[in-house]
Amino acid sequence: MQKAKKIKLFLGLLYIFIIISFLLLFFSKFSISDLSSFEIIKKNTDALNAFKGSNLLLLSLSFILFTIIWVLLLGFGSPIFLMGGFLFGKWFGTLIVTFSLTVGATMLYIIANYMFKELIINKFYKKFSKLSEKFKKNEFNFMFIYRFIGGIPFFIANILPCLFKVKIKNYFFATFLGMLPQLFIGTSLGSSIEKIIIQNDKMPTFFDIISSKDVYYPLIALTFLILVSIYLRKKIYK
Repeated sequence: MQKAKKIKLFLGLLYIFIIISFLLLFFSKFSISDLSSFEIIKKNTDALNAFKGSNLLLLSLSFILFTIIWVLLLGFGSPIFLMGGFLFGKWFGTLIVTFSLTVGATMLYIIANYMFKELIINKFYKKFSKLSEKFKKNEFNFMFIYRFIGGIPFFIANILPCLFKVKIKNYFFATFLGMLPQLFIGTSLGSSIEKIIIQNDKMPTFFDIISSKDVYYPLIALTFLILVSIYLRKKIYK
């Protein structure tokens, strides 16, 4: 238990160090005024697209590695799918984002199962013990539903199946398929933002952005998915 606490403290400090280092590096290259300048954002977007055109494999591998590290360091999914859609577009972006998050989540699950299982049981078992029977009845199907409906912070959702001894194969494929719908919508939104930046020479208004079908279609789909998830969550977790 003491060893687990030390490792957790180390990972937490490492995570803070990486975030601070990234922010220092980022703001050494860009200022606040740069981030609010549409011309500079558009210029960097064009340069990024030119780099992507000749270095797609390198950019893809770097994104996968970054995402895995992000998940292992207790990151959450939202910036990743927006970034993936922005960089790779709707279709390829969905595939690479879902794969990367699934690999990261699976690795975190394996590590947690090996090093922190006792801590997880002590912390969460009483609250989620009723789900144990559901997992036992059909592990893959319920793992898929568990991932699809969400409602639990991403980091906790990744390690909670340690309580139910989910097989790694079922964990990986159910996670991939269960997260796919929501990640497709989120990645589509990221892709839409990139398209709006490319298509406009000046900063569009908020109304212009919301009224664009590239944005409001994903938002409508996201709203529908949230409502379905809430309904299923209440039915399954009641």
